Amino acid sequence: MKHISKFTFSIALMLVSLLTQAQDTTEKKDTIAPKMERYGLRVGVDLFKLTRSFYEDKYRGLELVGDYRLTRKHYLAAEIGNEDKTVDDEQLNFSTKGSYIRVGFDYNAFENWLDMENQIYVGLRYGFSTFSHTLNSYTIYDSNHYFGIPTEVQSGEEFTGLTAQWMEVVAGVKAEVFNNVFVGFSFRLNRLISQKEPNNFENLYIPGFNKTYGGEFGIGFNYSVSYFIPLYKSKVKPKEKEEPKKIKK
Repeated sequence: MKHISKFTFSIALMLVSLLTQAQDTTEKKDTIAPKMERYGLRVGVDLFKLTRSFYEDKYRGLELVGDYRLTRKHYLAAEIGNEDKTVDDEQLNFSTKGSYIRVGFDYNAFENWLDMENQIYVGLRYGFSTFSHTLNSYTIYDSNHYFGIPTEVQSGEEFTGLTAQWMEVVAGVKAEVFNNVFVGFSFRLNRLISQKEPNNFENLYIPGFNKTYGGEFGIGFNYSVSYFIPLYKSKVKPKEKEEPKKIKK
């Protein structure tokens, strides 16, 4: 987990650096011509879940991401995906499989120059997941013995029809690295609204939400690559200069 954290920090640092360099370059351009901004749809994939499926044997996942530029600063956003993960806890070993969707909006706090379309944003998501658990095995302890000898019991019992709802606060960066190609990175703080649990144990892992850590809160992050499909352009109205206030005699 430590090397993943270092890698994600490096990605974030690289994206911020790209934003800064692009800003410095475009500041030197002529700004007399009217500024036009593009509006359209951006679609892509979460590279973290895609690559994780290759190096983690007990995980398979895919997430598609997308956003639509609604105004100069606001974007409608959505993610849809599925996960299949085996969790090996101290007392339980179970497999979780399911699908999820997250919908919401992003606000771009980055001031772009000319035709730049980069983002440093914050956002909000509503998430919904439907999934199932398969209890592979569990451990019981012999209370009659002084040291409590553990015994592993094989199960195979399946729990279906499980659901969960949550809210997410999102903060992230998106930078255009090639023409219409964007690389992004985001952190997420999740809070469960409601969930349907099995009778015998808690939902320790929820597709789309990640680990619950035995409570209502969770964290997540992703890094994505996406392609922008322009649909139309709109002229940016220049800001009107404020007239100096007259001094009353």
